[in-house]
Amino acid sequence: MSGYRLHDTAALLAALVVPLLVALALVPFRTDLSATNAALVLVVAVVAVAALGTRVAGALAALSAGAWFDFFLTEPYQRFLIAGRDDIGTAVLLLVVGLVVSQLAVRARRLRRTVITDAAHLSSLRGTARLTEDGRSPEAVVEYVRRELVGLLGLRGCRFEYGTLTGNLPRLQHDGGLWLHRPGRVTEYAGWPDGETELRVVGGGHYYGRFLLDPLPGPLPPEQDRLVAVALAAQAGSALDTAGLSHQG
Repeated sequence: MSGYRLHDTAALLAALVVPLLVALALVPFRTDLSATNAALVLVVAVVAVAALGTRVAGALAALSAGAWFDFFLTEPYQRFLIAGRDDIGTAVLLLVVGLVVSQLAVRARRLRRTVITDAAHLSSLRGTARLTEDGRSPEAVVEYVRRELVGLLGLRGCRFEYGTLTGNLPRLQHDGGLWLHRPGRVTEYAGWPDGETELRVVGGGHYYGRFLLDPLPGPLPPEQDRLVAVALAAQAGSALDTAGLSHQG
């Protein structure tokens, strides 16, 4: 999570600095460059920041571009004041277009990230199915799923325990929620609890064991990742059931 915070901080810093640097680079040409063309160059800078940063960074970059366009590229120079009516219209359009385009750039980046994530999830599920279709042993399927869970959920470690239920551990449920059931009390978690978390493996209505997840401290992974983890565990259960291994209940 510290990596995400560092990225967000860098994006906000870029939102402030990049439009300023671009405006400064245009200063030697401001007498020959039309205000419209200067504004278009600044819009490109806003899009560049938004494509790499967050929605907030994109909006901040648009505001920064509008401010430095006023300060450096419109008369009177080096003052936050615009004398010409056309320049005022250009500045307003720069701000509006910068805000809109920056949000579209952020949305496109998030959509691309979603597509990549979905492709990775599909690859994990296909990999498990392929092992089963190839007649690999259920132990090989379980080991494959164990490795996938470590990467998918960002775990410190993961192990599989056959056919035993000892202790009362928080459980990753079929709906992606994380719950701890105690007599007369149910606790729902928004972050990983201390210690191990169990993900039960069931096939054909029979309980075969559980994956014991050893997470790093922090918030839970996205719900989609948790649901894929549950689906992977179900595939492991199907492989164990097909092989006719002994089960509990």
